[in-house]
Amino acid sequence: MGRKQPVTRAIHALRDAGIEFTEHPYDYADGGGTTRFAKQTGVDEHAVIKTLVMVDECGHGLLVLMHGDREVSTKALARALGVKSVAPVDPAAAHRMTGYQVGGISPFGTRKPLPVCMESTIVGLPKIYINGGRRGLLVRLAPADLVRVLDPTHVEAAR
Repeated sequence: MGRKQPVTRAIHALRDAGIEFTEHPYDYADGGGTTRFAKQTGVDEHAVIKTLVMVDECGHGLLVLMHGDREVSTKALARALGVKSVAPVDPAAAHRMTGYQVGGISPFGTRKPLPVCMESTIVGLPKIYINGGRRGLLVRLAPADLVRVLDPTHVEAAR
């Protein structure tokens, strides 16, 4: 039997917010992300939501929630937010800003609160799978609960 993993800050945040969720561990590999989880579990990759850390031209951080089978158009995202530019951060900056390692970044329980942007079509899914705060752990929950707790800005930035 494997060692029991400690409870993540994300799991604590979900519990504290009264969100119903189920945990879904998987075999993590660098660069595997949403595709690896979808293949291992048979879940549609469109329902597997990635959490990306970005900054605007002033260096203000934000989280971007996107379908696993889509990429973020940073130009469309910048337009939607009314800023000049948005760019991804490097892994060290993502860790400093969120307290999570790349591959284990959850929008819940971040080190400091960051604004959250969410692709608008995510809310139409019956359930989503999103990182639970550790590499190899996703949680399944209702998008409405995510919206209630994180109050994200809805954007159309998928490509």
